[in-house]
This record gives sequence, C-alpha cells and structure tokens, in this order.
Amino acid sequence: MIEKKWFIIPNGCHQNNSLKREPEIFQKMLILLYDSLNCLTIIKMKSLLLLTLLTFSQAIIARDIFISPHGDDKNPGTREQPLATLTGARDNIRSSRLNGIKEPVNVIVMEGTYFMTEPLLLDATDTSEPGSAITFKAAAGAHPLFVGGKEIKGWTKVTDKLWKTHIAEVQQFGWKFEQLYVNGKRAVRAKTPNNGFFFLKDVKETVLVKGNGRSPVFATQRLNLYPNDVAHLNGLLKTDYSDAVLTLYHRWDNTRKRIATFDSDSAFMYIAGEGMKPWNTLDKLTRYTVENYRAALDTCGEWFLENNGDLYYMPLPGESPEKIEVMAPVLENLIVIKGSPDKLIENIRFENLCFEGSSYRMPLWGNEPAQAAAPVDAAIVLDYAAKIQFDGCEIRNTGNNAIWFRKACSYCSLTKCYLHDLGAGGVKVGETIIPKDEKDLTRFITIDNNIIRSGGYVFPCAVGVTLFQTSDNTVTHNEIANFRYSGVSVGWVWGYSHSPSKRNKIEFNHIHHLGWGELCDMGGVYCLGEAQGTTVSNNVIHHVFSFDYGGWGLYTDEGSTGVVMENNLVYACKNSGFHQHYGKENIIRNNIFAANIKGQLQATRVEPHLSFTFTNNIIWYNSGDLTVNNWPKINISTDYNCYWDTRSQDIRFGKTTFREWQKSGKDAHSIIADPRFVNPAAFDFTLKKSSTLKKIGFVPFDYSKAGVYGSEEWKSLAKFDENIAAQYDKAVARFK
Repeated sequence: MIEKKWFIIPNGCHQNNSLKREPEIFQKMLILLYDSLNCLTIIKMKSLLLLTLLTFSQAIIARDIFISPHGDDKNPGTREQPLATLTGARDNIRSSRLNGIKEPVNVIVMEGTYFMTEPLLLDATDTSEPGSAITFKAAAGAHPLFVGGKEIKGWTKVTDKLWKTHIAEVQQFGWKFEQLYVNGKRAVRAKTPNNGFFFLKDVKETVLVKGNGRSPVFATQRLNLYPNDVAHLNGLLKTDYSDAVLTLYHRWDNTRKRIATFDSDSAFMYIAGEGMKPWNTLDKLTRYTVENYRAALDTCGEWFLENNGDLYYMPLPGESPEKIEVMAPVLENLIVIKGSPDKLIENIRFENLCFEGSSYRMPLWGNEPAQAAAPVDAAIVLDYAAKIQFDGCEIRNTGNNAIWFRKACSYCSLTKCYLHDLGAGGVKVGETIIPKDEKDLTRFITIDNNIIRSGGYVFPCAVGVTLFQTSDNTVTHNEIANFRYSGVSVGWVWGYSHSPSKRNKIEFNHIHHLGWGELCDMGGVYCLGEAQGTTVSNNVIHHVFSFDYGGWGLYTDEGSTGVVMENNLVYACKNSGFHQHYGKENIIRNNIFAANIKGQLQATRVEPHLSFTFTNNIIWYNSGDLTVNNWPKINISTDYNCYWDTRSQDIRFGKTTFREWQKSGKDAHSIIADPRFVNPAAFDFTLKKSSTLKKIGFVPFDYSKAGVYGSEEWKSLAKFDENIAAQYDKAVARFK
C-alpha cells in the first residue's frame, strides 16, 4: 500500500500531497494563529509555540523522494516504490514543478552502491527559491556510494604473481581507462622506474612553427637519456609509443607526452607539441618516468591494459582473485551544476553522500605544462550557481580534481567533506581568466572544516585548494596534506597589473607534508598578484620539501600586494619559513618560524618601494642560515622580532652582524633570546611563560586550533597516517 500524507491548508480542505500547496500562506496562517492566542501571556510559552508551529509547518510542506539501488525511475519515488538514480529524482522534481508544485524537496538516498551511467546534470530549470530548496541526502544511518565507473570481474591466475581478465568494451567501444582502483585504493599503472625518477642528460629543441607568443607554437624536443636508464627502457617497443606516457618533472610543472620515437642505440627519445616555455624549460635537472607499456609491468600493485581488452594485474600480498573488488572509471564528471548568465541555479544541497571514480584520459598530444594543473577538470563542476551546499560528503578516487566552483559562482559552500585519493587537486575556485563582466566573477565561496589530502597522482603539480580570479572567499579549518606541490594557492595574476583576487581569508588550516621532493617553487600558502584585504592567519604549516629550490611555508610570489600574514606557525620546511619573491606592502607579523632546514627567512627581488613589514615574529633555528638571498638588501621595515640560533648567539643577516644590522636602522628593538618552547626537538612550539617576549610585543596564539573541528570521530579521521609520514621522511631524506 502506498502511504498517503494529509495536510491542513488555509482553505480548510483536506488534500493529499500530490496537490499544490503554498508554504508561505501556510506559515502566515500559523503566525496569525499565534497572534490570536492572547491567553498565552507568558512570553517564553508563546515563543515555544511559534517555534513548534513553524518547525511543524516546514516538516509538513517538505516532500520526500526516495531512491534505491533496487528502485526504478518509472516508480513514483515513494519509500515503497523508490526511484533508481539521482537523474530520475531530478526529472521527478522537474515534472512536479511544471505542475506548479514548488515545495522544498528531500531526495533521500537509501543504503547501497549506485553505478552511474551519466553525470547528474542540473541547470537553471532546477533552480529553487529559498523556501523550496532541493536537498539530496543520505537516509538516516545510511552511507550510499555513487560510482562513476564499472566493476571489473572475471579474474583468473596467469601465475600466482600475475592475474588477467578480459574487457570486451575496450575493442568494442574504445574504452581505454587510465586509472584503476583495487579494493578502494588507486593501483599503479605499469611504469619505470618503480620508485624515483630518471634524469635527462640534455635536451635539444627544433622549432617548426614559431608563432607570435613567448614560446613556439610547434616544436620537437630531442631528449638525451643516460645509458643506464636506457637499459631499463629496452622493453619499450615501437608499438608502445602511441599509448606509453612520458611524464616530465621540471621546476613547478609537469609535461605529459606520448613518445614520437625512441632510439636505444643513440639514447635519444623524441616528443612533439608546443615549444618549451622559456621560463620553465626542460634541462638536465628534469626528471621523468615512463608508464603504460607491457614490459614495465614488473612489481606488485601494478596493472596494464592491452589494446585487445586484456587487463593484467600483479596482486599485492594477501589479495585473492575471488575476493578482489576492482573498479575502472568511466565518467569524467559525476555532477555538473550549470545555470546561465540570465538565470542562476540556486538553493541545492548535498548531504552525507559519497562519490568516487571520475576519469581522466590524456588527449592525443598530451598535456603541456600548466601551473597548478590549472586546465584540468573536476568530478563536480559548478557554473552560474549560487547557494549550492555540499556538507558531510566524500569525493575520492578521481582522475582529475574533486570539485570546481568555476564561473560566476557565489555564496556556495563545502563543509565537513572528505576529499582524498585525487588525480589532481582538491578544490578549485574561479576561472583562470579575468571575466569581462564583473558579475561573472566567482566570490563568497566557503571552504570550511574539510579533510583534503592525498592528491596529485596524475598531475603532481596540482594544489590542495586553488583560488584563481576570485574574491571574498574563506578557506578555514581545513586539513590539507600529502600533495606534490602547494597546499593553498591564492591569486592568478603575475606582477602588479589589476587582479580581482581580493579579501580572501586563508585561516586556521593545517597544511603539511607537501612536495615529496618532486617539484620546486612551492609553498604551504602560495600568493600571487595584488590581493588587498587577503589574510593568511592562524595556520600551522610544516614539512614542505621541494626537489631543488622553493620548499617554503609562506610564499608571496610575483607582485603579491596587501597580504597580511599573522599568527602562523611554520616549521620543518626545506628552504625557509617565509619567502617573498617580489611584492609590496605586505605585513608579516606575530608568526613563529622554527626549525626550518636551509634557511629561515628569504627575499629575492630588490625593489625601490616598501616590500613588506616584518614585526613581532619569533625565529628559532638549529640548522641553516637566518636569511637567504637578498634579505639584507630588500626595502623592508623590520623590528620587534626575537631571533634564536641554538648553535650560536652570533646572529647574522647575510654577512652583517646583529649590531651592524641594528645600526643600519633595522630591528632596532629586536632581541636575541631563547623563546623557551616546551619541546622544539619534537616540534612542540608551545611557549613557556616568559617575560622576554613582552619586549617584542609578541601575542601568544593557540596553534592547536588550526585544522578541523567537530566530533572526535571527525578529528580522528583527520590525523595523518604514520606510515605515510614515514614514507615522506624516507622520500626526502635523499635530498638532505
């Protein structure tokens, strides 16, 4: 029997929930009822009655639609006869609204796994008024999972160390997936070397089409390889070239290309495409790997897909073909929310849903280098959207980014979400170009209390959270860790030209274990361009380790202007705790920079204007130098700081002694003193009570507030895996 719900409505008639209801009129009726109850003279009783009536009215007027893995999109969507897909629920809502029904709707998702055959597409047709919002949410106690991929079954043993299955769709439909997940974890596409990298001996470029830009339109590069590395690549055949992927690591970027030809005798490998960028060329410091050819399948956890559909996998210890769960992604996007310039899509909410398995396939000509993997798509994409909320959701196992609030988005939020095992980055906000119409600028996006970690597996240069051309956003209380490049990137204009990226707040985040010694020029928080009103405060940043230069904690890069960085704890970074390449009128105050490795403070470009103000900071170190590059030459205002080198009291700014430095007008009231941390050797920088710090006006701050908040279960999930931390330490040890 189908359950019917009955409602009291203003005209006094009884109607079931299939008829039109007007929630605003109903609420007004309840308020009039409240006003008429003059006998309730006690204010508290009247307030309680009003709250009860209004809450009751909301519960009555909301409509529930149910979906289940065992449902059917031809069903009405009741609990007893549920729908099967999110798209089916969307169509059900659209149909009811065409009939004039505009009540709020809860799409309640029952327990189970939903294999998606298409993305959920929401457009301006699905926009809602605040009183008729659409919520897609998990049923109470349920943990539904939406998968943008296909189960891979039918495994047989070729040997105990090699399994095989056949996928007919590879030949039939050209389904060439590039990611694979085994028992919920990313498997490694066969590559050489299995660990670390090969180095280029040298590079020669031949320009075929110059064009008018700074880099050639079309060119070939001849890569000269070392003989020992060539020996590892002897299994690379001509038949592999069209599918094998060469990934090059150079400075802050990656280039991914197919191989044009390879001559093992001469040790030359050729690639083609755009010419090298003059600011980031391939050279003898460039590292590379080669993946996706049969001979590279040689270690546990790797897989390889033949063009005929044969899929091979080398199992990890303890895995069995009967119990293994394997998924290959099919869909590039799982959710697309797109309004229009004339009509935004508004008031949609997603609660406690899990999405996994977005795909990325490299285009024919590969991927040219792009900072922060800027062009790469996301599993969830929004354009022309407002007041869209994601709360308590999970996004994992992606070939691309997790979520992108892209064009003309505003007042959207991502809260208490878990984003992990990502092919690129976690969250992207705004576009890479400044919109012609200011109304198309993305702004007022809230990224709060999320766990964003373990990314860059396809695009190592991707970032945990990237704010492009966007303003007035908050990135707060997030756990951001285990990326190969920067943690948070803010701004997308190089130099002092106009930038719309203003008033962004990067506060109370825990950002750590970045870099892994794979790329350069990175920061825990990386800033670009004019950014007046932007604050980077109360963050804890540590373990940022680059391949060569540029493992910094706080980094104001080209043209950074008007940024305030205060109350941050920065430690265990490779090159320095703070670095300004060039910029103006930034304020660096009341921070703790401690135990950074090669240097503590760094500045590079000397400019006539005031570059930054540096006051009330504590600098504690036991290795490396106090200052790096041109710090003593930069036009800065610096005073009321505390410096302490555990090895010596002979503090020097470059070659300048502390006394000479003070005579020059710098740090006139600064001191050389032990700030008395509780246990700096164990990275405990809690301050003991000390009157010394009053001399510099340092205001103690509680750095334990950085990171996620909420239940103990949520905070426990945010704790970093000790095994990954140990792997990180091992990976960076070779550079020390």
